[in-house]
Amino acid sequence: MLTRTDLRSTVPGPARLRAALPRPELDVDGALHRVRPVVEAVRERGVEAVLEFAEQFDRVRPDAIRVPEAELTAALDKLDPAVREALEEAIARTRMAHADQQRTEVTTQIAAGGTVTQRWLPVARVGLYAPGGLAVYPSTVIMNVVPAQTAGVGSLVVCSPPQAEHGGRPHPTILAAAALLGVTEVWAAGGAQAVALMTYGGTDTDGTELDPVDMITGPGNIYVTAAKRMVRGSVGIDAEAGPTEIAILADHTADPVHVAADLISQAEHDPMAASVLVTDSPELADAVDAELARQVPATKHHERVATALRGKQSGCVLVSTLDDGLSVVDAYAAEHLEVQTENAREVALRVRNAGAIFVGPYAPVSLGDYCAGSNHVLPTVGCARHSSGLSVQTFLRGVQVVDYTREALQDVSAKVVALANAEDLPAHGQAVLARFQEPS
Repeated sequence: MLTRTDLRSTVPGPARLRAALPRPELDVDGALHRVRPVVEAVRERGVEAVLEFAEQFDRVRPDAIRVPEAELTAALDKLDPAVREALEEAIARTRMAHADQQRTEVTTQIAAGGTVTQRWLPVARVGLYAPGGLAVYPSTVIMNVVPAQTAGVGSLVVCSPPQAEHGGRPHPTILAAAALLGVTEVWAAGGAQAVALMTYGGTDTDGTELDPVDMITGPGNIYVTAAKRMVRGSVGIDAEAGPTEIAILADHTADPVHVAADLISQAEHDPMAASVLVTDSPELADAVDAELARQVPATKHHERVATALRGKQSGCVLVSTLDDGLSVVDAYAAEHLEVQTENAREVALRVRNAGAIFVGPYAPVSLGDYCAGSNHVLPTVGCARHSSGLSVQTFLRGVQVVDYTREALQDVSAKVVALANAEDLPAHGQAVLARFQEPS
């Protein structure tokens, strides 16, 4: 079922290797022409435009954008007790892991009378997007809200698409998750129009002001991604998310039943999801193919899974050695990377590029999706080479506070003047010298 790429003779250099590996086609620029009229309409006409697009794309026109707090409480009251207990456990574990990501203020003594203090201040207001579409993602509400709250964000709104089958409200499990987290502001808006509304704000149907945000985080489809690219600068964004992906680095010790199940679990998200196996064992590759043939027909969303696994974004990469496998997974820079090898932790610590790394046979990506404590909003399409997943630090801004006395400035003034003159910016130097000249 998995297309094979054979790199056993040689592993090419970084540029050719990146081109050779399975990847989804993600044309964000191509989506911009469809998104631009949506974003501009919301900027110009606000909520009325959002409601029109909801009718067009979501097949429902909500009576209002903001969901009343009473409905959040009601959704929580009606939630299946087993699901509530699971969400509570996921929240507790995620809070525990993110609490240790806090940054502390540091003051550095540069010279006698001269200090630089690094402060970490939270973004004032953020918009957190929880997608709808093929699945329901209360877990994404947790993964967005917990780091924002831990960072000290004072105002946040969760935005999720309206559902025709739920009277124009987001899915009840989304509302229940928001209530469990203490979120009181939820908007029924999805897609590019939601990104635009969070960016520019508007007035709800009952006259309530919907305040714009300073930053937008959370995954979405290509139109959400294109809209985030378009409004970036007016607001901050976390990343441009592509289709979800898993890579598994495995050797002869891996259990093909586990490997196949994990590839399937990621393919279940979306027909464009990427599932990639990297192995130095042809026997394992054959066994995984056999397991896929057995397991895929038995899974609920087998058509979606099969489409994803057969797509050009998925495949099996054969390498000669584990070292070559490490080169491949570093070039691929997976959103989720599983290491199922001998000495798995030692191997995992050699990986440089991945959004999150799952070590050994008992740390599947599904654990990270819900209850590991880690965050599942992670960089995709190779962005793990330079970017991190969502964390407390996403919502913090570093502000440097420079505090010098007269004597400390005077002590370094000649060097400031020398550098200012070297850059042909003499007024910079004069701004220092003016502080020490006698008044005429």
